Amino acid sequence: QVQLVESGGGLVQPGGSLRLSCEASGNIEDYYAIGWFRQAPGKEREEISRISIMDGDTYYPDSWKGRFTSSRDKAKKTVYLQMNALKADDTAVDYCAASRGWGSYFLDGIDYWGKGTLVTVSS
Repeated sequence: QVQLVESGGGLVQPGGSLRLSCEASGNIEDYYAIGWFRQAPGKEREEISRISIMDGDTYYPDSWKGRFTSSRDKAKKTVYLQMNALKADDTAVDYCAASRGWGSYFLDGIDYWGKGTLVTVSS
């Protein structure tokens, strides 16, 4: 019903920037929000951000505010994650996910995940 494809990862030096893309196809209009997550080697998956598809409202866990920014282009069915001032511990596989919900309903409402894009931050 929904397919998500991430792109934009790669190798970047510390202090650099990347913009990730999450392109959706299928019935994405039936979903409320797209979230970004990452999983670093040997660590638990964590949420970076979420954005509502309809109006672009965003939510970031407190630790992420100010450095990463999510946006979306409704016409292109694409959500972006602008990543600035990258650090070595940002090295991770980044995933996007489509959710039926928002707020307290967001995590349990996730039905679809992309396969991820690898971000490597190294000198």
